[in-house]
Amino acid sequence: MAAPDLALALTGASGVQYGIRLLECLVSAQVPVHLMLSRPAQVVLGLETDLSVPGRPAEIGRFFSERFHAEPGQIRCYGPEQWTAPVASGSAVPRAMVVCPCSTATLSAVATGASRSLIERAADVVLKERRKLLLVVRETPFSEVHLENMLRLARMGVVIMPANPAFYHRPRTLDDLIDFMVARILDHLEIPHDLMPRWGGPPASTAGED
Repeated sequence: MAAPDLALALTGASGVQYGIRLLECLVSAQVPVHLMLSRPAQVVLGLETDLSVPGRPAEIGRFFSERFHAEPGQIRCYGPEQWTAPVASGSAVPRAMVVCPCSTATLSAVATGASRSLIERAADVVLKERRKLLLVVRETPFSEVHLENMLRLARMGVVIMPANPAFYHRPRTLDDLIDFMVARILDHLEIPHDLMPRWGGPPASTAGED
């Protein structure tokens, strides 16, 4: 795997399906992934999916490696307080980090540099090392606090990407909506994909329509 490594964090917001699909696409693109799940994210996984994801980081890594047929060592999963993880230091910073979905609590922590968990510390490291950070914020409506935190981070160069799928590609399933957001994330990471048609490009197949 010659591709630069990426950090992917799932937090406790609704929309964990976005993060799981993104992980699948990163594995398919042969990207090494530093995976982090907050404890609330594990709760949301149980509420929003039928996946029986184990609780220990090493087991989580094996679970997704087997599910997505990852190469050995392609997915490395860390616990919330695993301060020895590479992503906790600027000497081993990944080229980019995505928090997907990103809760407003995590948004606030990143905006203030709280670094109370490995996810928050990893985001802080990516910021200080001037690498790319994408926050797929999932909340509605946004309060003034949320908007101020997003503006503060946007001014630092963070990509704020609320989970707002479009409909111009005529989605037929939930998977189509999920893939729209994942496609936009992959675009910002400069990772090729064919998840959806481009605006102005050839339309999606209409086979089976009335």
